[in-house]
Amino acid sequence: MLENVVKDATMNLDVWQIIMYSGASVVLGLLVACVHMYRNTYSQSFIVTLTILPILVQSVIMLVNGNVGTGIAVLGAFSLIRFRSVAGGAREISSIFWSMGIGLATGMGYLVYALIFSVFVAIVLLALTKYRFGAKTQVAERSLRISIPEDIDYANLFDELLQEYGHEVLLEQVKTTNMGSLMELRYYIKLKNIAEEKELIDAIRTINGNLPVISGRVLSTRAEL
Repeated sequence: MLENVVKDATMNLDVWQIIMYSGASVVLGLLVACVHMYRNTYSQSFIVTLTILPILVQSVIMLVNGNVGTGIAVLGAFSLIRFRSVAGGAREISSIFWSMGIGLATGMGYLVYALIFSVFVAIVLLALTKYRFGAKTQVAERSLRISIPEDIDYANLFDELLQEYGHEVLLEQVKTTNMGSLMELRYYIKLKNIAEEKELIDAIRTINGNLPVISGRVLSTRAEL
């Protein structure tokens, strides 16, 4: 019985075909890695993983081809690896799925399909990244820290001015500074136009007596999606 299994495996095994598919997986993996590196932050280990992932997936698919039970077991193993790994950003996740898609296609013998869809995805990603599709060019979130004398009533003091320059305004924090002689108001504001930021700061300074005004980026604690 064992001899029949080995014989069948040998008959179905085309060494040159495996080499061709493996080479294509590596080349397309390099394509994924190069596209991911374009105007993006990355680590060397992640780039190496993107390059080698297609051939790994291809090997697994070729091994389980035609065996439903083994395929389900492999999917379970992939799920365990996924949930034990650190969640990445949207760009990292898309690159991983791209690499896995290449491995699936080459493992099933669809070499031309893997080449066509990889080139198409690469062109689209490079174009979207180059032209900054979806980037926030005008609207910007800012954290405003405004100092005022402690004897001034801060309630609604800057509301009208901030509403003029922002879509959304929220007073987040009030605290005393400089041994109680000053008060610091911290606002969250979504500016209508980032180019008007200096104009807004100058208008605030005329109200608070030219005391310090600090405008900075909002530090978001939300996971990137």
